[in-house]
Amino acid sequence: MTPAPLAARLSVPSGPLFFPVTAYGPGGSLDLDVYRAHVRAGIEAGGAAVFAVCGTGEFHAVTPEEFRACVAAAVEEAAGRVPVVAGAGYGTALAITYAKLAEEAGADGLLAMPPYLVVAGQEGLRRHYTALADATALDVIVYQRDNAVFTPETVVELARHPRIIGFKDGLGDLDLVQRTVSAVRAAGIEDFLYFNGLPTAELTGLAYRGIGVTLYSSAVFCFAPDIALAFYRALGEGDDATVNRLLDGFYRPFVELRNQGRGFAVALVKAGVRLTGLDVGEVRPPLHEPGPDQIKQLAELVEHGRTLLTEGESA
Repeated sequence: MTPAPLAARLSVPSGPLFFPVTAYGPGGSLDLDVYRAHVRAGIEAGGAAVFAVCGTGEFHAVTPEEFRACVAAAVEEAAGRVPVVAGAGYGTALAITYAKLAEEAGADGLLAMPPYLVVAGQEGLRRHYTALADATALDVIVYQRDNAVFTPETVVELARHPRIIGFKDGLGDLDLVQRTVSAVRAAGIEDFLYFNGLPTAELTGLAYRGIGVTLYSSAVFCFAPDIALAFYRALGEGDDATVNRLLDGFYRPFVELRNQGRGFAVALVKAGVRLTGLDVGEVRPPLHEPGPDQIKQLAELVEHGRTLLTEGESA
């Protein structure tokens, strides 16, 4: 862990937020050497933070021992250059167990994913995330998606906790996000962070930017960091011509390809990493791999995306 507060390190990132995939060997067991290479490459390519073993990293599919090993490896590869945030989820007791494992491994913070299975009321959600934040010294980012949907009032309560520093939206209800941002601001809570956490967040980057949410997770950065970084810079600089060129020619077609299969928000990304020459293995069940034609389409799309970058340089 570094002495600099996590919120300060994340508030003005130098590049996309990097969510590495978890690498498995030929027999399906964890391959830490390849995982380290993947994390190291992402940091060197300009990733501003490593979110280890979160959604893209198949948090649902790893054992606690594998989780701790991956977080520790990410911390070692980051070496303080960028913060490392680890996933934590399931019911309250297990989420706290994962939080403590992440703290032991040296993580800088937690991305608190939805509780397992149940659809809880606002009071139950508040108790769950408060208990998680109370359990360790790590700062916490709360992740809204699926069965964890918060009212603005609940987010205000959570934002008052000294270790809950941010809110990641994976729901996509911009009306709700705007009301949440407004409610937290009206409560006088400053420096609270907001993240666009939708799959392929770049596609909605302009919309989220319009309500002041500029931080986002980039799965594309895992396998095409040059494209992801060019988009990130264009979005931050207000270069809408480049943003729209990449949206129309790369990101929208990528989302349409991703939507061809359930779980492809992870499986297609992992296939993309393998296309770079780094064998991170296949996804674990219950996810499944894209077919050969879909992988071929992905390769062609990445090639086209890079052509779009060249066109932008010559314009």
